[in-house]
Amino acid sequence: MNTFLYGILDIITEAHTYILSLNDAYEANLTDKQLHFIVIGIIGMAMIFIIHPLFALLAKTNHVLAISWIYVFTLIILMTFAIEIGQKITHSGVMDFDDIVFGVWGFLLMFLIFALIRGIIIGIIHLVRDIIRK
Repeated sequence: MNTFLYGILDIITEAHTYILSLNDAYEANLTDKQLHFIVIGIIGMAMIFIIHPLFALLAKTNHVLAISWIYVFTLIILMTFAIEIGQKITHSGVMDFDDIVFGVWGFLLMFLIFALIRGIIIGIIHLVRDIIRK
C-alpha cells in the first residue's frame, strides 16, 4: 500500500515540479494557491467534458443504473482509500492496499448479485406481459 501511495505521490510531485518550472520559465509569478486553482479547475473541466457526454448518452438510452453504478463505484474507491489513510494516520488499524481491493471486490460481487436478481425479475415481468398480451 505504501509503495502504491508513494508511486502516486511521485507522479504528483513530478507534475507539480513541471508546472512550477513552467511558472518560473514564463515568469508568471503565480502563487501555489493560484496554480492549484488553475490546475484543479482545468482537470475538473476536462473530466466534465468527458463524463457529461457519457452520462447524457447513458441517460438518453435509459441506462440510469449505469450512471448510479459509476458514481457509487467512484465513492467506494474514495471511501476505501480514506479509511485506509485514516487508519494510517490514527494508528487505529493497518493501512493495507489489499483491504481496498477486497472492499471494492465486495461491492462488485454484491452489485453483480443485485444485477442478476434484477435481470431475472425484469425478464419475468417481460415474459408475463408477453403472455398476457397473447
